[in-house]
Amino acid sequence: MTPHPPTSLPVLIVDDQADVLVSLRLLFRSADISSVQVTSPAAALDAVSRVEFACAVLDLNYSADTTSGQEGLQLIARLREELPDLPLIAMTAWGSVDLAVHAMRLGAADFVEKPWSNERILHTVRSQVALREIREENRRLRAANALGRESNDVLRTWASSAMREVMKLASRIADGEGNVLILGENGTGKSLLAREIHAMSPRAEGPAIRVDMGSLPESRFADEMFGDEDPRPRPGRFELAQGGSLILEEIGNIPLTQQVKLLRVLEEGEFERSGSTRTQRVNVRVISVTNADMDAAVRGDRFRRDLLYRLNAMQIRLPALRERVDDIVPLARHIMLRECSRRGRGGMFLTAAAERAMRASDWPGNIRELEHAVECAVLLAERDEIDVDCLNISRTAEAPLLLDRLTLPEAEEMLIRNALERNDHNLQRAADALGISRQSLYRRLDKHRVRYGFEPVE
Repeated sequence: MTPHPPTSLPVLIVDDQADVLVSLRLLFRSADISSVQVTSPAAALDAVSRVEFACAVLDLNYSADTTSGQEGLQLIARLREELPDLPLIAMTAWGSVDLAVHAMRLGAADFVEKPWSNERILHTVRSQVALREIREENRRLRAANALGRESNDVLRTWASSAMREVMKLASRIADGEGNVLILGENGTGKSLLAREIHAMSPRAEGPAIRVDMGSLPESRFADEMFGDEDPRPRPGRFELAQGGSLILEEIGNIPLTQQVKLLRVLEEGEFERSGSTRTQRVNVRVISVTNADMDAAVRGDRFRRDLLYRLNAMQIRLPALRERVDDIVPLARHIMLRECSRRGRGGMFLTAAAERAMRASDWPGNIRELEHAVECAVLLAERDEIDVDCLNISRTAEAPLLLDRLTLPEAEEMLIRNALERNDHNLQRAADALGISRQSLYRRLDKHRVRYGFEPVE
């Protein structure tokens, strides 16, 4: 799946004039916004019953009544009643203050007059879609808080087949009881995935206790993991995780001298607190997380093979961002919307150039690095758009890094998009820059319609 900024959902365009539909379709296409076009209020109501839309841009005047705007106003009222969260942008050549006020009282989010300004209508659509996504994000966060657990929506924000397979596997693994080993580079979301596996498992009502094994001093390992009696009784992490999951982060950092103690509780399900002779039974699922090469650690006698077998009953490897390029932009949008909500900013969007630059970067720090870049961009951006400069991604690396990853049709599409952007979406100037005729550019735009997700004019 290839996402369409600012959303993967299409925009609905409602107008009974074919030239208006064609013009808006091409304008939105040049801005990477997919669209569906219909010619009447009845067709619009039918479309929204079958397809989910990011927003709707609708004329107020149709063939039955070309001046009063009543048909359009009735359509706004009907759409607002049936789809209260769908942003509606009213549009008419017969605009007046009274008509605009009436449309917005009925539920239109904004109003655009014909002939429109390309920049104005694109900004309006992007802003309304971004605001809708922020509202939906806030609802998800409130729902997650009401359930008393952290929202892991970032793990559900993917477009790549690699991550879809990872999450299918995680779902199957969650239903089991075997210990799990999650492998992957730093910043790929391993700890989030561990918590998600717990949340999807039959143990979800039990505790999920996290331990950073790299931060535990060797002298305190047994006390922290199994508890102690001196100076007063104190439970360890295994006791605290009773009936739930114990998430051991950076499992490869356990000192070799302490590994046998962990092996015993995994094999026998029992332990003693430090300073006590009373054996306790424990029922805990261990989910281990590491960026280390565990096979190499075993070969180098830094990790016990029998312990690795116990920890590695089921294994998941999280791919790096450079291995799932299609996830980068959806993740960036998710982070941007989260930060906008946190800081009270609305209507921000990523430019096409910023999205291309993000896809071109290797992101050695993976999701953690992407989060940092987007969070800083939201904080520092003076306008509603986040461009390449805001993200501090080098433009010089953009094209060379992309070309060796693209197919010929994808490279052609990139060149067309760059030409449109450099020439303010003027089709004739873009065609001249590409060295082709305007008609040839039209044919190439139509050729990429599946990638853009456009529907034909009805």
